[in-house]
Amino acid sequence: MTSKVAEEALGYEQARDELIEVVRRLEAGGTTLEESLALWERGEELAKVCRRWLDGARARLDAALAEEEEADGGGAREDDE
Repeated sequence: MTSKVAEEALGYEQARDELIEVVRRLEAGGTTLEESLALWERGEELAKVCRRWLDGARARLDAALAEEEEADGGGAREDDE
């Protein structure tokens, strides 16, 4: 398995691409139980990396939208109601 530092160094696209490959290998079959378990665990780690990136992106978008809303006078947006 990879270290926490190596996981955190992965960009979203790298983690996503590796996760796609892990899923492909699991779906193809032909691996031993041990190999399948190792792939599953790696997939879980990669999914967490992707989730952290997506959560961070969502937080940045929310912050940008909040700043924009404040700049526009602080009124509620129509789609929030």
